[in-house]
Amino acid sequence: MEPASILLTSTVLLAIAAAGGPVMGGIRFVGDRPPPAPLAMLHGFLAAAAVTLLLYAAATVGLPVMALVALALFLAAAGGGAILNLNYHWKQLPLRTWLIVVHAIAAVAGFVLLFAATWATRAQ
Repeated sequence: MEPASILLTSTVLLAIAAAGGPVMGGIRFVGDRPPPAPLAMLHGFLAAAAVTLLLYAAATVGLPVMALVALALFLAAAGGGAILNLNYHWKQLPLRTWLIVVHAIAAVAGFVLLFAATWATRAQ
């Protein structure tokens, strides 16, 4: 598989996963309750699939530097998401707002970089 296809596939998967982020954030910040478990699981599974694909590409065919930085940010966001899920959501504790914000910032920054890397690769 070529890097351009992997980047495009990962970008699409992460865009779909990202659509659930503001919905879950809105549920937490406006409704002051945790988001539904199926939505959180779908969000995590789609993001994990994209990150796994990026890891595979980084190890086999190579990725542009921007995509590697995006991957590092996604791994940090994944760590925050796992903490939110396992330490708070599943224990039915209130989700920490600061952790939600840090998770979102890392994910959005990673997505912007991945989108730019995908765009640059497709333009060549």
